Amino acid sequence: MRSILVLFDSLNARALSCYGGAVPTPNFDRLAARTTVFDTHYVGSMPCMPARRDLQTGRLNFLHRSWGPLEPFDVTLTGQMAGAGIHSHLVTDHYHYFEAGGATYHTAFTTWDVVRGQEADPWAFRPADLDRLERETHPHQFEGDRKGYRLQGALNRARILGEKAYPCAQTFDGALAFLDAHRDTDDWFLQIETFDPHEPFIAPPEIRERFPTGYDGPTLDWPRYQRSGALGAAEEDELRANYTALVAHCDAQLGRLLDRMDAENLWDDTALIVTTDHGFLLGEHDWWGKNRMPFWDEIARIPLFLHAPGHPRVARCGALTQTMDLMPTLLDLHGLEIPDTVLGTSVLPALGGGAVRDLALYGIFGGALNATDGRHSYFLYPPDMEAAPLHEYTLMPQHAVTPFTAEELGGARLHEGFGFTGMPLLKIPALPGAKRPPMQGGGIDNTGTALCDLAADPGQTRPFRDAGIEAVLRRAIAAEMQRHEAPPELYERFELESH
Repeated sequence: MRSILVLFDSLNARALSCYGGAVPTPNFDRLAARTTVFDTHYVGSMPCMPARRDLQTGRLNFLHRSWGPLEPFDVTLTGQMAGAGIHSHLVTDHYHYFEAGGATYHTAFTTWDVVRGQEADPWAFRPADLDRLERETHPHQFEGDRKGYRLQGALNRARILGEKAYPCAQTFDGALAFLDAHRDTDDWFLQIETFDPHEPFIAPPEIRERFPTGYDGPTLDWPRYQRSGALGAAEEDELRANYTALVAHCDAQLGRLLDRMDAENLWDDTALIVTTDHGFLLGEHDWWGKNRMPFWDEIARIPLFLHAPGHPRVARCGALTQTMDLMPTLLDLHGLEIPDTVLGTSVLPALGGGAVRDLALYGIFGGALNATDGRHSYFLYPPDMEAAPLHEYTLMPQHAVTPFTAEELGGARLHEGFGFTGMPLLKIPALPGAKRPPMQGGGIDNTGTALCDLAADPGQTRPFRDAGIEAVLRRAIAAEMQRHEAPPELYERFELESH
């Protein structure tokens, strides 16, 4: 078996025409015509690297720690493949793999290839003409030093000249080169991973010009994670158009892969999965971004396309699934045993009408416990966000770009570990102000427990409370936490009964 996973970043399902989006995405439509489209697929742990740990381990990350590396005890997808003699290759422009908090992910592959230049990748080194940049950049996104992301991003974009030089295009170049080299080989797994359409929303000019707006001001393509209202209507339209253009760029690059699948008839013997890590709010619910606010479906309900040779294809699948189910699915596709540590479930039975799960539990470390049973979504917040203690359980005390501080580690204690770790861990107090998401724009906000009826109110515009429905969902959340061996303080934090 050969398999390909295409992983975009921050791809809102509602931006795709095959999921009801208003702007055509013809290559995603082509993909939908050859695959099963999952309509109720959800995130697990948020944001970037926590989602990738879910994908590699088949279990939730956010109950035990925030953003961080793969742990020494993690039983991984690519590790299982390596043990079976399957070559895994990563080609990516997702620069977080090469920071402190992602440093063990790319090395989990047999081989890997990196493309430079996305967002704040520390790549471009030419000194900035700050006066010129300030004139040419909207005040909403201008930064005059490297303490934030935006100055480095401005320097990077100055080095990207021509559509073929864009990192997403180079990433798909690398993927096609791998396919060229492995045309006559079997037993491989290719992960094609691009940071797009993550902000900043920078698309090639020839694509961007297809989406005109009435905005006539300096560069504005990098929203901050905050409530709506900081910008005017024309400025918000410009940000949305830039996101749409970047999705169109992703669509074009996906089309190059589909062209190869068609030309060489890879559909016969190569599995294909296309998805993302999470979505992004573009002003819906009066918010921009992710992480800080409730995880409405624009963030949490994400696209999933699956082509599985030798298995039935249905056009649309309504089974409830989430990111951690992809690891056992890929093992299943390759005929490998699923380890006991894996709590996700292969989605292949859903192609024949089977169920995958009754509940999807999702969230960010330190935030709400979010859950859906497919009918209702539930955002469960603690009565006081700061009152109950939180701890990080890890042997890899790294935040996204820096190690844990001396202050954090000064409170560390040795913990006996959990059944899935097989070894003791550090139990580290999760101090307020630590360098973990959400960092852009402030902390977690809009913290009111609420239900939404996804059948009657798919836009989630009429949140409500119902003691009976909540009691059922709270029991289901507690049961899922027990399966994951969630630490006892989480039950206290959310006033849940442990079993």
